Amino acid sequence: MSHGCALRADVLGPFKERAHMPTNDELLAKAKQPAEDAMRLHPFYRGKIQIAPKCPIRSLADFAIWYTPGVAAPCKAIQANPDLVYEHTNKANSIAIVSDGTRVLGLGDIGPEAGLPVMEGKALLFKHLGGVDAVPLCVRAKDPEDFIRVVKALEPSFGGINLEDIAQPKCFQILDRLRREMDIPVWHDDQQGTATVLLAGLINALKVVGKQLPNIRVAIIGAGAASVATLRLLEVSGLNARRTIVCDSKGTLHRQRHDIADQQARFPDKWRICTTTNEDGLTGGIAEALRGADVCIAFSAPGPEIIRPEWIKTMAADAIVFACANPIPEIWPWEAREAGARIVATGRSDFPNQVNNSLGFPGLFRGTLDVRARTITDEMALAAAHELAQAAQERGLHEERILPSMEDWEVVPRVAVATAMQAQRQGVARLSKSAEQLLSDATAMIQLAREMARVLQSEEIIRPVPEIARIGHS
Repeated sequence: MSHGCALRADVLGPFKERAHMPTNDELLAKAKQPAEDAMRLHPFYRGKIQIAPKCPIRSLADFAIWYTPGVAAPCKAIQANPDLVYEHTNKANSIAIVSDGTRVLGLGDIGPEAGLPVMEGKALLFKHLGGVDAVPLCVRAKDPEDFIRVVKALEPSFGGINLEDIAQPKCFQILDRLRREMDIPVWHDDQQGTATVLLAGLINALKVVGKQLPNIRVAIIGAGAASVATLRLLEVSGLNARRTIVCDSKGTLHRQRHDIADQQARFPDKWRICTTTNEDGLTGGIAEALRGADVCIAFSAPGPEIIRPEWIKTMAADAIVFACANPIPEIWPWEAREAGARIVATGRSDFPNQVNNSLGFPGLFRGTLDVRARTITDEMALAAAHELAQAAQERGLHEERILPSMEDWEVVPRVAVATAMQAQRQGVARLSKSAEQLLSDATAMIQLAREMARVLQSEEIIRPVPEIARIGHS
């Protein structure tokens, strides 16, 4: 999935114009440019976020209100009624982005310090797209129990938790435990966020090709966090899991996978897939899984050539391919189209149909916080996915537009409303608000965040980008 470090949108035209496509070397050179700019600009700005005041400071005398002695009054009020912490502090609009650095992007276990630039980037996206104040916290706690203890200890200070870049299988255990044991919403974007946006794209792709979710055959390439969560959300939405084939690095998952059966305690989600999918016990690998499939959903290793064109040719008519590895998809989109796929989506912004988590988590968390939901349910994620799909439908669907883009900022408040209304219907919201009030509040918060960034840049409080690095702008 994309994490916001996208290539320039003008690198490529529609990939159906194969004759005008750059060479692989040219594409790889373009892919390297953001990294080169990042190495210049990260030390120039010394990070991407900072703390700024939200109250007036007319003189030092105001600190008698904001700090001692005046601050003792709200402290006592909160002690008497802990729910008042949402009224007297920023808890209502703040979340923690927590990672142990064990599965950062495609880099693997690089450690918490090395993961901090990613978490800062995520915080920047939360603020710019959703108006949410997010604090990046990279913790030295690899053991799942240690990690769970750390996150639970944060509950008094934050209105929600976004888990990020945690290795599997422990990421499943950590998410399940924290969702059960905390009274604030906990979300793992690599699982739930990816699944939400993928579902939105699939809903619309199926509309374009005229197929129905309960009737299709799906091949899922990769059995990591994103794949497991996506399968779960698709099942809730009506997918027939028995007709679904999942592949890991060793081949298809089925009941005779003794290597997984022997480690059920460690890989319970993977074993569940072995027993609930692939009713015919199909063996083999990606080639076998794709044969006759209507949809390919790939969250595996960066390509190309993880998925081969000759395998796409064996898929059903009007095939749909989600090749989501970054920075290089499992198969180049034009190769998949030439091989017969009707719709192709990737995690990159320089191709049509970008599947980007940033379409989901800012609005979903905005709505969750605005009604002070205690958790984020699968039904809330479904509501967000259907609202994303509806927003794209209203703009007109076609083979190269099945999702909104990150430029469509007005979609974020709509996702917030859908999420918040579902939370209220399920009884997990502490506040009751109308859809109209939610839309107004979410829009105001997002516009405020964007205006703040504009003013800071126009006044050069944020220093201009130096000439040597224009972040891909001409």
